[in-house]
Amino acid sequence: MGSLGPTPRGDIKVSIDRGGTFTDVVVIYADGSEWVFKLLSKDPTNYDDAPIEALRRIVAHATGTPVPRGVPLNMSCIASLRMGTTVATNALLERQGARTALFITRGFRDLLKIGNQSRPHMFALDVKRPELLYSKIVEVPERVTLHDSTSYRRGDKDDVQPVPPGHPPQRAANGSSQEACDEVVTGLSGERIRIVEKLDLEFTKEALGETFAEGFRSVAICLLHSYTFPDHELAIAEEAKKIGFTQISVSSELSPAIRMLSRANSAVTDAYLTPETQKYLQGFRAGVDTDSLRDVNWRIMQSDGGLVHPSKLSGLRALLSGPAGGVIGYARTCYLPENPRAVVGFDMGGTSTDVSRFSGSLEHIFESTTAGVSVQVPQLDINTVAAGGGSILSWQKGILAVGPASAGSHPGPACYRKGGPATITDANLVLGRILPDRFPSIFGPSQDQPLDYQASYDKLSALAEEINRDEGTTLSVHEVASGFITVANETMCRPIRALTEAKGHAASDHILAAFGGAGGQHACDIARTLGINRVAIHKYSSVLSAYGMALADTVQEERKPCAEILASPIQSTVRSTFDDLRKQTTKSIREMDPTCTKMESSYFLNLRYEGSDTSLMTEKPTDSWDFATKFIAEHHQEFGFTPTGRQIIIDDVRVRTTAKTTSVVTPGLREMDSIEQTREAKSMHTTSIFFGDTGLVDAPVFDLHDLGVGDVVRGPAVIIDQTQTIVVTPNAAATALSSMLVIDVDNPPAANSDAVVEPIKLSVFANRFMGIAEQMGRALQKTSVSTNIKERLDFSCAIFSADGGLVANAPHVPAMLGSMAFSVRWQIEHWKGNIRRGDVFLSNAPAAGGAHLPDLTVISPVFDEDGERVLFWTASRGHHADVGGIVPGSMPAMSKEIWEEGAIIESMKIVEDGVFQEELLYEAMVVAPSRHPGCEGARSFQDNVTDIKAQAAANQKGNNLIASLIKEYTLDTVMLYMNEVQKASENAVRDFFKKIARQKERSVFDAEDFMDDGSRIKLQIRIDPETGSADFDFTGTSPQAYGTLLRETQVSRDETDELNLPGNWNAPQAVCNAGIIYTLRCLVDAEIPLNQGCILPVNAIIPEGSLLKPSKDAAVAAGNGLTNQRLVDVILKAFEVCAASNGCMANFTFGLAQKNGFGYYETIAGGSGAGPWWVGEDGIHCHMTNTRITDAEVLERRYPVLLREFSLRRGSGGEGRFRGGAGVNREIEFLIDMHAGILSERRVFQPYGMAGGLPGARGENLWLRHNGQVINVGGKASCYVKAGDRMRICTPGGGGYGSPEH
Repeated sequence: MGSLGPTPRGDIKVSIDRGGTFTDVVVIYADGSEWVFKLLSKDPTNYDDAPIEALRRIVAHATGTPVPRGVPLNMSCIASLRMGTTVATNALLERQGARTALFITRGFRDLLKIGNQSRPHMFALDVKRPELLYSKIVEVPERVTLHDSTSYRRGDKDDVQPVPPGHPPQRAANGSSQEACDEVVTGLSGERIRIVEKLDLEFTKEALGETFAEGFRSVAICLLHSYTFPDHELAIAEEAKKIGFTQISVSSELSPAIRMLSRANSAVTDAYLTPETQKYLQGFRAGVDTDSLRDVNWRIMQSDGGLVHPSKLSGLRALLSGPAGGVIGYARTCYLPENPRAVVGFDMGGTSTDVSRFSGSLEHIFESTTAGVSVQVPQLDINTVAAGGGSILSWQKGILAVGPASAGSHPGPACYRKGGPATITDANLVLGRILPDRFPSIFGPSQDQPLDYQASYDKLSALAEEINRDEGTTLSVHEVASGFITVANETMCRPIRALTEAKGHAASDHILAAFGGAGGQHACDIARTLGINRVAIHKYSSVLSAYGMALADTVQEERKPCAEILASPIQSTVRSTFDDLRKQTTKSIREMDPTCTKMESSYFLNLRYEGSDTSLMTEKPTDSWDFATKFIAEHHQEFGFTPTGRQIIIDDVRVRTTAKTTSVVTPGLREMDSIEQTREAKSMHTTSIFFGDTGLVDAPVFDLHDLGVGDVVRGPAVIIDQTQTIVVTPNAAATALSSMLVIDVDNPPAANSDAVVEPIKLSVFANRFMGIAEQMGRALQKTSVSTNIKERLDFSCAIFSADGGLVANAPHVPAMLGSMAFSVRWQIEHWKGNIRRGDVFLSNAPAAGGAHLPDLTVISPVFDEDGERVLFWTASRGHHADVGGIVPGSMPAMSKEIWEEGAIIESMKIVEDGVFQEELLYEAMVVAPSRHPGCEGARSFQDNVTDIKAQAAANQKGNNLIASLIKEYTLDTVMLYMNEVQKASENAVRDFFKKIARQKERSVFDAEDFMDDGSRIKLQIRIDPETGSADFDFTGTSPQAYGTLLRETQVSRDETDELNLPGNWNAPQAVCNAGIIYTLRCLVDAEIPLNQGCILPVNAIIPEGSLLKPSKDAAVAAGNGLTNQRLVDVILKAFEVCAASNGCMANFTFGLAQKNGFGYYETIAGGSGAGPWWVGEDGIHCHMTNTRITDAEVLERRYPVLLREFSLRRGSGGEGRFRGGAGVNREIEFLIDMHAGILSERRVFQPYGMAGGLPGARGENLWLRHNGQVINVGGKASCYVKAGDRMRICTPGGGGYGSPEH
């Protein structure tokens, strides 16, 4: 490829990517020659700032004159400067941003703490959330809401009810307020906005003044519904500017889109990071000559792949500036518009790997999570997996594990000579994929020693000994190292499959563009695993992010919210909005660069189907304004179906304007087609390298800069330069171009069947099985329409063996873990001899393995190629918003028998011979329930139909992936490892039982706890220390519930009280099974697969007719949300692990029982229990649920309610050496008459403390009636509420651990 050493030139273009460890520099001269070098990002003994140092060297070289450090740098020889920086990312990761205050709507002070309620690690008992960014919060007196909801549109006169004499002003339609306001205005989105309470400007001025006096200079502002009504936010911002705040981040300006939580996080993140980013840029300016810098075309890379003037850079938009440069780099060099083959980017670094996709246009996402903070901002769609060169290798209960923990830079891999653990880097070194003599000698005490091969070998040798001892194998160190690399590759392939296969694209149809420090070592193996036959590696792949910045364009974009139905042809108002936004973006670019004349604008509509919350950013077709046709096609491509009878809604209007500022021309991949003749490259050196297929072989070594265009390197071989190592595997051939290597990979045929289990392949199959279940879950989430499945993620997907044994269950909702196996086995037995290809089964009955009636399970067989033998089953279970019964939401507080809770389906062929049986479903879900007294059928039947079809589609996704797995490995091999993966989980659980018996020096463990009605859950665990099996004996547990001695208040429509005796917290055996599996998974200290093996060592003894094994007709609505939580508390209490968590999902429902009515269901968080080394977490979902809460703005857009408060219940956590977590307060006001219900626990018996810790506070449910009356409705209540009434739910805290005196 020729020497690229530095030579003096004028008119220099410079691109600098300042990373965490190294700063990469690409210099392009006027004649097209280039210079690439790296330097340490932090080297305080030699220089203060790496980019300044890089420019000093460039200027000195260009002018031939030494340039001393510390003198402002004359930039006159620099024509353009492109920079990417990790300043914002590092400040976020290290929590080193500006001291920030948040101004937020009153009642929502803890919104960012509670978040969406879900816990980050499902099986961690010591729940930890990322640290919050703000230091102070101010609740602002103001409130607006939407006048209409999508489920209930109000008339123009449907506003005010008379106020009774002597009562304060009441708003029947918009809630009560001390300063009730009748004003209804039109928002930016076109929606009608009701101003419930005007902004208290005097209070705001005073609060801003106090905040400023406390030393704050950075303020974030986020108010409810400001995406469409920004007036109150802008008024606060104006006052903050007058007072002197230097950073004012306004959520409606940063991200004018619905979802308050993401918008608030975005505003806080921007306020927190922008001062640090600008501080860095100011420091940079101080290091250069100001006059000369003025003439430099200086731009900063943003997360969306566009360049921006430094004065306009926001910290929020700079989080992924480095990775974004890499995407631009491979998009511009590896994608050919004339031969449009999509490209997958594979960027492997030290701690993680980033993957992305390019198919002709940049793929953006608008909500993402970085360092635990979810933000709403345009970013390139880059998926990150915790597998990089520093990922730690370990042997965990029969499984080879790679990461997610990383050795980092200190101590780093074992070969870094700092006593670090075995990592991917060490495995590559042992295998010969890294050559120590070609790696910088910067290690050891004096930082002058090479990589330590022996340290790596010793660490891998210890792992090999452990694996061989446990498995009875004789694997060599090289085989073990190769196995870990194989598992790592499989881990890195999972996000690539999510970007391709999960979106309807075959991974094998792509080109793999590999870059990053370790990308070249793994590229060929990744390609073979995915069936990709071509790999492209740029000559600057290790610095491709910097090189991509040289190829990027200056970009500005604007968005405006919209809530209109898409018309055909597109309505003039939208065209007008496009024109306004185009003018804004072009004006902004001209302000940055008055000489810019060549600009192109792209037009987008963020579209979704009515009733769905999944929107697609749809670009205007090239030759028309027909957005609808393009959206329909793209929706079908990604989700696999097209809804019927649903209008298309516009959520946002977006314009992205690009100024073509680069003159860099690169031949890229198209040069491959112009090569007339190739020749075999010659090598003078060899090295020993290990491959799994060949063992140790001598492979030639080539220097990258010695290869000329058309040179061919056949594998096995190693190609190296100063910054990277590229491994060409056997059966692959690399062709050198002027700017890159192109490696063609031959994908081998399916392997022969395995007769003996290999630990390495076992680990691969554990990943593959789980990956299939995860892809099913992604498909279901995207294709469903209900809030429960799409927003709250109340679903689970799994694959099963032919006999119904669980193979893999993606960790979606713990309450569904393992419980679906009962449903699958019931269907197998019921339909024995009558199961055909194309059949899909539907069930929800507890007697047929179900949990409670809203949880509909869709089950599909996976046949062999001949369609004669069932090999596997796939199943998906989702909580549907309504399945009929006595109340909307189908979670009645007062049910005593199961028919009151909705449609009961033991078994139905919902798809027979490939035909969806909608009439049969209508009979079962709408007609049949209405035959019972006081009951109605499903109130949103079409939503049920769409979600059931989505579940069937998710199953089909799983079926297809299983078929691909069988084709890749053969049926016998897949079946072999299916059984072995289950056995690995079984062994892990048996080891746990043996271990705890030794630690506790006993084998019998007893515990009991009580439901709020006094029902007992009694458990004795008897462990066999020899075999590791255990009896979970629930003898002594109370009989099934039918009524209760506690008085529950139900106020009927005529407001008379009556006594009701509910008894619906019975838990079917499937629920009990799920509780046991979940708890064992938490207690096993390893990342074991979730499958049937987890439960095989357990013999569950459950009395017939008890609370945990009720009769067929028993009511069960609350068993899956309440009793299962208490069950987990009892198991943890028996083992004395930690204090009780809040013990309740707080199931809250409301709805309108009429034709075209609606039903809504949510579960509400509480406090988690403290443990021997941890404080309980506040306001979080615990144990058997991990569903999300619906965003406040989405809630109010969909339903006629007003969320008055969502905050922490301070003081509710139990005291102790380690305090229990606090519960929450959630108060909802009803804007029309409707039904509401609550199913909750721990309103009588407090969550227990442990080891002397005090119990958490009881929960409380209050009905605040519009006439001023306050009613404690108890733990379970069914109410007919009036407009203006409120329900205030106060959830329990977690128990404390250890004596408070300590």
